[in-house]
Amino acid sequence: MDTGLSDEALEWLVRLHSGRAGEADHAAFDRWRKRSPAHEEAAREAQAIWDGVGLAGSTVRQAERKAQRARVTRRTVLGGGVAAISGAALYGSGVLGPLLFADHVTGIAEQRSIGLPDGSTAFLNAGSALSVDFSESIRALRLFRGQATFTVAHDAARPFVVEADGGQARALGTVFDVDIRPRQVVVTVLEGAVGVSGRTGPAAPVVAHADQRVRYDMRGVVSAIETVDAEMATAWRRGKLIFNRRPLGEVVAEIERYRAGPIVIAGARLRALEVTGVFDLADPDSVLEVMAQTLPVHVTRLPFVTVIR
Repeated sequence: MDTGLSDEALEWLVRLHSGRAGEADHAAFDRWRKRSPAHEEAAREAQAIWDGVGLAGSTVRQAERKAQRARVTRRTVLGGGVAAISGAALYGSGVLGPLLFADHVTGIAEQRSIGLPDGSTAFLNAGSALSVDFSESIRALRLFRGQATFTVAHDAARPFVVEADGGQARALGTVFDVDIRPRQVVVTVLEGAVGVSGRTGPAAPVVAHADQRVRYDMRGVVSAIETVDAEMATAWRRGKLIFNRRPLGEVVAEIERYRAGPIVIAGARLRALEVTGVFDLADPDSVLEVMAQTLPVHVTRLPFVTVIR
């Protein structure tokens, strides 16, 4: 496939779906695609990519408004701020739940350290949402989206429990990281020990110690313990992204935390490609540039959306 024709076809679709295209534009695209079999093939490929965007294709303009909404807390929304925002747009963008129920939310490229009532801290990565519900018997937190590293103050009488996507991590005096990825949650232990439980699996939690991690998927199935370099795995706290044979789908989900606009991967085969490298969070687009140079992919930047195919 001629990548130049593919880019032209995608640009045509962006124009035709912009809301400003008229009959003359549609007729011009029909003439363009009839120029040759290669033009028609490019048009069909572009349409398949556009259809794969799904909801994102019709809501990409909301991406630029997410950062402004991200600072709204649960109390602000319940206090009346929600009346000024379209409920349908919030629901479609996937931020309605976190904004309604989260006490702390970070926007694109924003990181923040949160002091908790017991002296513990939660360091939120970009694009994260966290609620805190401490009582006399338990220190309960819920990570709705994103990633956070928790430094836990000792309190033998009150367990420190973080719930994320149906599973939970219970601190046993520790520093640990919880990362919600597209199809799984990863718990990485930097100090001490953490008991990880999912919806299914053994009754007793899987206990991971320093420089170990445990994963659980959306079904709640907990993996075996893996040995890792925990400092490298949480390099985002130092302004770096370090990938060691990470699937492209996961890498894209990470860099979307630090740049505006969705990134669409055209095909499951590409999602499985492995990425290795060290990148600066201040320049997330450098990851895209390196991928275009080192992987068998083509990166196309369009208004409001980036396509990898």
